[in-house]
Amino acid sequence: MDGNASNDESCNIDWDTDDEREIGNFPPSSSSSFSVPNGDVNAGSGEGCSSAGSAKFRLIYDMKFPEELVLKAIEQSGETEDFESILETVLVLQALENSPEPQKNVPSDQCSSAYDDGFLDDLSDSDSWCESSIADATNAESAEDQRVLALTNMEYSVEEALIAIDRCGPGASVAELTDFITAAQMAKADDVFYKELPDESKKKRKLYELEVLKKKKRERGAYVAAEDNETIRLPIPMVGFGLPTAEGSTVIHRNLPEAAIGPPYFYYENVALAPKGVWDTISRFLYDVQPEFVDSKHICAAARKRGYVHNLPIDKRFMLVPLPPRTIHDALPMTKRWWPSWDTRTKLNCLQTCIGSARLTDRIRKALENYEDDPPKNVQKYVIDQCKKWNFVWVGRNKVAPLECDEVEMLLGFPKNHTRGGGISRTDRYKSLGNSFQVDTVAYHLSVLRDLFPGGINLLSLFSGIGGAEVALHRLGIRLKNVVSVEISEVNRNIVRSWWEQTNQKGTLIHIADVQKLNADRLEQYMASFGGFDLIVGGSPCNNLAGSNRHHRDGLEGEHSSLFYDYFRILDLVKCMMNRR
Repeated sequence: MDGNASNDESCNIDWDTDDEREIGNFPPSSSSSFSVPNGDVNAGSGEGCSSAGSAKFRLIYDMKFPEELVLKAIEQSGETEDFESILETVLVLQALENSPEPQKNVPSDQCSSAYDDGFLDDLSDSDSWCESSIADATNAESAEDQRVLALTNMEYSVEEALIAIDRCGPGASVAELTDFITAAQMAKADDVFYKELPDESKKKRKLYELEVLKKKKRERGAYVAAEDNETIRLPIPMVGFGLPTAEGSTVIHRNLPEAAIGPPYFYYENVALAPKGVWDTISRFLYDVQPEFVDSKHICAAARKRGYVHNLPIDKRFMLVPLPPRTIHDALPMTKRWWPSWDTRTKLNCLQTCIGSARLTDRIRKALENYEDDPPKNVQKYVIDQCKKWNFVWVGRNKVAPLECDEVEMLLGFPKNHTRGGGISRTDRYKSLGNSFQVDTVAYHLSVLRDLFPGGINLLSLFSGIGGAEVALHRLGIRLKNVVSVEISEVNRNIVRSWWEQTNQKGTLIHIADVQKLNADRLEQYMASFGGFDLIVGGSPCNNLAGSNRHHRDGLEGEHSSLFYDYFRILDLVKCMMNRR
């Protein structure tokens, strides 16, 4: 849908550009009205169509399409009287209309009236969340996909649709494609029509059928929170076993399965809104320990819905002090002066791996400058949607801007300049921060270790990123005696090494790049050197789990997220070795 539509000609704003390809959520313009007196179609100023055009439009109505659908197709086709074009638009609209609506995620509790958790659920952070994937997730489907969808909704098979497009050419209309398929069926030309496809076409067909299958699964409610038959369900509110900063019952004791009882302690993290069955699988592999789901919005000023599987005690937990700021204005007080009354956000959404562009913020500024007072409701809605999507904050009159790296560090609980310097680019800083722990949340869970290990701790940190667990333990006052940090990104390894030196750590830091090369022999060497591990912490990549990844959301079988099994493999090896000792 074009984003330049408005109910008032004075607020006819062109939002669409090539850099973000953001969604225009405005309804079609009502400046043109359509009616069908006696079967004729009159558009816009009321001028009648030609007699030939009227006959064609009558033919479309005679095909028993709903009147509203035909009017909408005529409106979208503009002033054209081309029968084929309008018919094709009708067929596409009908196909899209018949597609089932995806179920919404179960909302978490509301921190403010304007805090849209359903919107935030769909923005779970992921390595793959960048402007190109935003475009894929928010734009209309390609012309070819629209035609395939239209044909499949007309009861033609995906195979028939793809062959017809291949034979008729990429520019063929839906009407031409249906004619081709119908002619082939009537002629019973199966030997010609269904002859073997080229390898590339077969590959394309299989990929498309796979995507259709995934889409249908999502539309049936693939999120864990939306499934009635799901064993593990997300709590509302998402406060785990209880948080001192949020309302809700607090659990102070739980019975762990015998196999989960340490040593060592383990702590695993990943996105809460994973595809159906993922958290059941994670729990089953991690000794049937039930996840603790927490949204960091209850602790800090930004949402971060995560699941944590661990065998740590849950009584006598405490928060880091000073407590993190709880609202946007507490965290970023300079924004309060410019914050408009119609933007009622009090929390930021999940902090991502990239930011909105300067071109988008400039367009928002220019659009808002057209109004002395508050802008129209549709403009307000669009601006707020973009602010939620990209975590824009107000930095001047009518001026929004993305968060700076040091602001993201503060919101996530890292020390200032944690990711700065050492030749690290601004883009790398955003990516590293977007994939990190929220330190205050993790520290709350790990706080019980301070009394258990007064002399310090031996840590095995898998997928350690920029050292969220290490920073949390340090801020808790727990000495890091020996840390084996496994992280594939050289940028992230450099960040952790720099932090280690700047905080004058006295222990030993060992870096390993590839988690799959951490085998039993290597673990035996480390354990013989310093006597075993007290804690194994990690969060495997969420690329194939996060809601933002529309094309490769393959669950734990995905290329990246399947590394979860390495976390379990290493944990189980350490447990067996320590039990033998």
